[in-house]
Formats: sequence, C-alpha cells, structure tokens
Amino acid sequence: MEAILIICATAFIGSGLTLVSGFGLGTLLVPVFGLFFPIEIAISLTAIVHFLNNLFKLALVGRNADKGILVRFGIPSIFAAVAGAYMLTQISDIPAVYDYQIGNSTYQLLPVKMVIGSLLAIFALLELWPSFRKLEIHSRHLPFGGLLSGFFGGLSGNQGALRSAFLIKSGLTKESYIGTGVVLACFIDISRLTIYGSGFTSDFNTLPGMLLVAATLSAFAGAWLGNKWLKKTTFSSVRTLVTLFLLVFAIALFAGLI
Repeated sequence: MEAILIICATAFIGSGLTLVSGFGLGTLLVPVFGLFFPIEIAISLTAIVHFLNNLFKLALVGRNADKGILVRFGIPSIFAAVAGAYMLTQISDIPAVYDYQIGNSTYQLLPVKMVIGSLLAIFALLELWPSFRKLEIHSRHLPFGGLLSGFFGGLSGNQGALRSAFLIKSGLTKESYIGTGVVLACFIDISRLTIYGSGFTSDFNTLPGMLLVAATLSAFAGAWLGNKWLKKTTFSSVRTLVTLFLLVFAIALFAGLI
C-alpha cells in the first residue's frame, strides 16, 4: 500500500508539472519505481504510465502539434529509441562486475545500474546547470536532436531536457511547443515499449496491473489539473529539489545500494 501511495502521488504531481514546467514525468517516476523494482523494470513501468498519460494529454493539446517538426525530429527519434531500448535489454543480462560489503550487507555493481545511474546523474547535473537551461539549438539540427532524444529516451527514459533544448528555438507558440512535445514523446514511448515487451517478456507477464492502473489514473488527473493551470510556468525551486533527489538516487543506484 505504501508503494502504491508513493508512486501514485509522484505520477499525479509529475504529470501536472510536465505540462506547466517542462519537466518530464519519467524524471520523477523512474527513481520512484526504482525504489521498489529492478531498474530495467522501473524504466519499463514508467514507459507504460508515460505512454498512457501522453495519450490522454494528446487529447488535450495534441491538435497544436507542428507537423513539420514531427517529421524532422520525430522520425529520427523513433529509430534511435529502438536502438536505445535494445541496448537496455542487452546490458540487463550482464552479471555484476564487483561485489562489496557494508556491515552484514552485500552490494553489487551491475552494469545496467551503473549505466542508468550515470545517465541519470548526468541529466540531473544538466538540470542544475543554468547555462544548459538557457541552451537554444538552431532548428536546422532537429534531426540530430531527434536521434539524441530518442536514444536516451529508449535507454534510460530521459528525453525531455534534450527535446526542449532542440525545440525551444523552433519558433513555436507555447501551445504548439507543448502539443509537439506530447506527440514526440508518444513516438518514443511506442518504439521503446515494443522493444521492452520483447526483451523483458517474462517480467512483463508479471507486472503489477493494479499499480499501473492506479499510477496511470493519477497521471491523468495531474495532466488535467496541469492543463487548467497552463499559464503558470515557473517552478524553479521544485525543479531544483527534484533534480537533487534524482542525483542522490543515481549515485545510490550506481553504487548498488538500490
């Protein structure tokens, strides 16, 4: 019950903030799911909730998406997401490279946790770096942005920060920017879930259905509320707290403590 409450609260808050502050739902859900499940399954669970929530947001803001950007950014992101997701399924099977003890407890350094922990730490540090928040990349680099966003989305679930850096200078209105982001996220989610489903078949058959339903409904509620408060777009203190939490989680994951 405690796990359900924590995950649902995170899904509700994260989904609302995604619409109004640019922060990704996966940024919050991956570490929270990771407290209760193996990291590769945490990423898969997050992808399911993320995708279903994005379908809901698609009905709210999808009509504002820019079709040109969907082609230039979205198509490369689909292929790259498949590659990133496939890499996750492969490194998940690699055994521990080192064991160590703290007191009576034994911990392992697993390649999958080391890779995902490193990526989460990098993205957390980028969020705390003021220059990265202001980064605006010219629209001619959109296909390259799609490749980067898709690959890291497939591998670790983190794609929002890169997508924002490439889309922010595309001349989109706020409504079009949000709508385009939602559709692009759906592209990546469909691609990576296809690979996760085939790579983690036995794990997918035992995923907690009720938890997924509860988390998804919580995310729906957060998205609906966030859409009502679309004009309130400054959440810098919340962003800082979340990225600090993500950094701590990443370090613990890398060290095998989680």
